[in-house]
Amino acid sequence: MRKHRVKIIVTLMSAALLSLAFSLFHPNLLGNRNDPQSEPRGSEITTVFSLSPSLQFKNGESIEDNVHLRWVRDHLGIHIRYLWTAPESTFTTKLKLHLLNGREMPDIVPVRTEIVHDLIDSGQFMAVDDLFDQYASPVWKSAMQEDPSVWYPYIRNGKRYAIPILDYNYNSDTIMWIREDWLQNLGLAIPTTLPEIESVLDAFTNRDPDRNGVNDTYGLAASLQNSFNTWMSDISWVFGMYGVLPGQWNATEGDFLSYGSIQTKAKQGLETVRKWKSAGYIADEAMWQDEEMAANLFSQGKAGIIVGPHWMSYWPLDSLKANNPDARIIAIPLPTGSAPVSYYRANPPSNGALLINKNMTNPKLLFTYMNYLFDHQGTGDGNYAYGLAEGYDYTVVNGKPTTDRSLIPGGYVHVSAYTLAYDGARIPSRWDAMVGAQEKQALLSQLSRRMPTAFRGPPTATMRENWEQLLQLEHETYLQIVYGKKDLSFFDEFVKRWLANGGSQIEKEVNAWYASTVSTGK
Repeated sequence: MRKHRVKIIVTLMSAALLSLAFSLFHPNLLGNRNDPQSEPRGSEITTVFSLSPSLQFKNGESIEDNVHLRWVRDHLGIHIRYLWTAPESTFTTKLKLHLLNGREMPDIVPVRTEIVHDLIDSGQFMAVDDLFDQYASPVWKSAMQEDPSVWYPYIRNGKRYAIPILDYNYNSDTIMWIREDWLQNLGLAIPTTLPEIESVLDAFTNRDPDRNGVNDTYGLAASLQNSFNTWMSDISWVFGMYGVLPGQWNATEGDFLSYGSIQTKAKQGLETVRKWKSAGYIADEAMWQDEEMAANLFSQGKAGIIVGPHWMSYWPLDSLKANNPDARIIAIPLPTGSAPVSYYRANPPSNGALLINKNMTNPKLLFTYMNYLFDHQGTGDGNYAYGLAEGYDYTVVNGKPTTDRSLIPGGYVHVSAYTLAYDGARIPSRWDAMVGAQEKQALLSQLSRRMPTAFRGPPTATMRENWEQLLQLEHETYLQIVYGKKDLSFFDEFVKRWLANGGSQIEKEVNAWYASTVSTGK
């Protein structure tokens, strides 16, 4: 059965690669509606774009022709032209194919995945230190200085080769979303501890919380397809209740970095997830569900709890209310466990990077564009306190701007998603203006428990050779234990194999980076 699945996966991957390769050599298939011959080349920025599943358009627009691009052209005199676009699921693969085939790279590459390191190491992109120092506006520079560690992943030999795309503070921090109406139907209180959350999970799974007379609900929506530490539908908080987070580097006693997935405490987290899976609190399909598929389980009213960022109420959980107006969701802090501190996943305030092609004739154009965004949208100047485009992400009623989405003719559209920086200009410290009161309370009450990964540097030498195999070993072992294919004791064998197959050397390299960069403040 396993061999059959492997054959299917290989076949699908091969088909995807062939499709992407075909599109690389057939530009007419890209659907680019901009005519490069009609644009003044000196004021043009060429780029590429990753099409997120949540991306929306109105008024017949597309990523190649929309209200933001027209505004940039008319107000800044800059023409943004896409060499190609691709769905988020295949964007990284397409970039890899361009690198392998020596295809033309655009002026600017916005990227959010680990391929950023391959792009930097290809030698096709310029160091940005002098450019940023010379052309970035004071507002942008100040925002970047709020957490200088956002530069760490992109430093090579003391130089910076990509500009971090800033995010709001705590924007990736996880909180718990729970069906308040289900709690009330079953006479349950909001869970705050491990025993309490287990009681709620059992009730949500076995006591017909939606009152439909059918045993068709789960306690928890969780994604296990890619990782046990992920951005949405997360399960790492279960491990956090035992004082460790898998899938990241955690600082231990003596300022030593240890990979969380091999720490002894992770074994306790695995035991609990295994118990929950065996009890039916988590769907059998979780191992095949990515983050959005697992979230759909919650949005479809089939799961009572999901863990993820504060903005999930806008997407994708908004579809729950659309399908069931009586459903009530609340945001609460993550429960605590037996450890002195129950950690949860968090990231520094960055979400990707911008790379500048060495052959870009006028890189100052990027700074003209980004400076304007930071100086106006980033600071909430004038109408930019409400959005980027009237009639799209805000509207005016009786002479007053409003962000009430129900009042926007034709519906709300997230125009910031059209920008070169994915979400526009975000100043980390302005996070509190972007968070609802209930979500803010949940975030603030657990701040002392947040734990971003302590390793922020580029891949080490041994990582480049062994990391993918180690990740595969880790993921397969965790799934085998959770699904009862291996005993819990197999965790100890996994740790030995992980260390012996490059993990021990990676641990040394990671700590060497930490000692030379973070400990010294360089």
